[in-house]
Order: sequence, then C-alpha cells, then structure tokens
Amino acid sequence: MRTVSIQLGSRSYDIRIGSALLSGTGAACSARGLAGRAAVISNPTVAPLYAGTVVASLAAAGFAPLLIEIPDGEEFKTAATLDDVYDRLIEAGVDRHDFIVALGGGVVGDLAGFAAATYLRGIPFVQIPTTLLAQVDSSVGGKTGIDHPRGKNLIGAFYQPSLVLADLDTLRTLSERHYRAGLAEVVKYGMVLDRGLFERLEAETELLLRRDTALLGEVVACCCRLKAWVVEQDEHESGLRAVLNYGHTLGHAFETLGGYRNLVHGEAVAIGMACAAEISRAAGFCTAGERDRLVGLLERLGLPVTPPKTATDLLTAALAGDKKNRAGTLSYICNRGIGGHAVLKITPADLAAAC
Repeated sequence: MRTVSIQLGSRSYDIRIGSALLSGTGAACSARGLAGRAAVISNPTVAPLYAGTVVASLAAAGFAPLLIEIPDGEEFKTAATLDDVYDRLIEAGVDRHDFIVALGGGVVGDLAGFAAATYLRGIPFVQIPTTLLAQVDSSVGGKTGIDHPRGKNLIGAFYQPSLVLADLDTLRTLSERHYRAGLAEVVKYGMVLDRGLFERLEAETELLLRRDTALLGEVVACCCRLKAWVVEQDEHESGLRAVLNYGHTLGHAFETLGGYRNLVHGEAVAIGMACAAEISRAAGFCTAGERDRLVGLLERLGLPVTPPKTATDLLTAALAGDKKNRAGTLSYICNRGIGGHAVLKITPADLAAAC
C-alpha cells in the first residue's frame, strides 16, 4: 500500500492506494477517529459489487452502516438527487456525530461530498473512489458539488474528506469506456505538471491499457502526489490550482451541451485537451510536434480528440456560463511544451471560434 498525505493543517488527511483496502474500511475509519452511523452513498452499478464488503467492514468495526443508493450517471448529479439524499439522512436520524462514505466514481463522490458539506452545516466524509478518474482526481482535493442545467459543477463547496481509500482492485470491474476516460485525467497531469509522467505513459501505453496493477499503483500515486502538491499551495483555486482545469473549460462546455449524456467526463476532457494543445501551439506555448504527441497519445488510449459539431453561438453561451468567467474573460489553461503550463486570457467567443 502507498500513502500520500495532503497537509492542510487541521484538515490534513491521507490517500491510501493499494489492493484489498475495502475490507479494511471500518478499521481505517475507526483509526481516523470517526464514530456513529456511517451513511454509505453509492449507485446501482457499484453497490452490488462492493457495498456488501464496505458495509460488513463498517459493522464489524462497531459502526452502524446505512446504504443509500442514487441513480448512476452525470445527468443525476442534480439538486433533486441531493434532496433525496437529505431525506434519507434525516429519516435515518443521522446527526453531527455521524459521517458519510462515498462509494463510487466522480458523480457519487462529488454529490456525497456536497451532502456532507451542507447537511447539518457539515459532517465528516470518507472517499472510496472506484473509478480511475475518481482515484487520480475527483476524490482528492475537496471539490464537491452538483451540476446545474446551465453548467457543470456550478453549485458546490470546497470540503475536504477525512480519508481517501483508493482500492486498485475496483478498477478490474470498470468498463473499458470508463477506464479509458480515467486515463484522460492521468494524461492531463503529465501534460501540464510532469513531463516524466507523460513520457512514461507514451512508453507503457499497452501495459496501461492491460490494467497492470503494479503500473496503476505507481501512476495513481504519482497523480495524487501532484494533486496534493497543488492543493497544499492553493486549496481554494485562487491561483495555481487552476492548472488542473487543463482541457476542462471546453470539456465541461461539451458535456453541458450534450446534456451529460453524449460524452463521459474523461472523453470530454480528452477533446478539450486536444483543443488546448492546438490553441497553445497557436499562442506560441508549444510546438506542432508537442501538440501531435498529445493527440497521438490520446488516440492510442482510445480517446476522442475531435470536438462534437456545435453551433458557435451555443458553445459561446456555454463558455460564458463557466464558473471561471470573470468580467467576460476566461483564464484558459494552456500547456507550455510538455510538462509545463501557461495562462491565456481569452473571451468565450474567441475560444469558441478557436476550436
């Protein structure tokens, strides 16, 4: 097992990465000082596979577990689903001495985390990410929230978990599509923060696609260390943390315009990164060869790189609703070569026209 720690004073916590971690959930939560009821929030895809193990472990450690299922899919990361979770928590009598466990991918983690941040003005929660995307990105760093019809993640809070348990065994049951989508977030870290990671992904693409456990353990830990380094310096995204939005500004717009049904998050990010690399080339931040290396790696990983056909005015409107829009200008993250980053100030209309 590998452990990556995020140092945030009283809000510090560990990310544990390894195999067979689910059966030790109860002991890990007890060691963290959690107590009382444990409301396990999951979905109908993940719960039949892993909820039994987590619930049994919590019960064996003396907790009183409660399983709450929410629908599976980004289109259900809504206020209506959140209200249903609140209802279940209230009906069960969950109080401030209890905690929430998020068992699932990014949607479950984001929504369960936001429920924890807002229920009774905040109760502890534990992240147990079961997708690659969640293990390397969304479960770490405290971003929680729900979507709005006008934009992704427009409603949310920064609220750190008490613990993250990334069990690599759960990646074996992940669909091919969602596994490859998670690789997009891994590529992101390499492209703007770690050239060595990017080059390793290029060299070991086939092993990565075969889900080699040893390689995945190293890659997940590397991504978590990179994110921890960023979050420790800029927890609330007032500066450096914006670099993690590489590929996301356009990616979120494509997701929103597709009603969160046409593209899964990682696919949208892959397209957004391909666009960002071309915009970076045009701005003089990288060469055509560096752009082509990114696009080539994404294609070898089976990810889309071509933007969906979208009317420019609709794309402009979606970008204008981005939460990073300030006075009509976006701080758009570009790659500086491979392994570095730059910020380009651009209007939503110009960005829409550029892709």
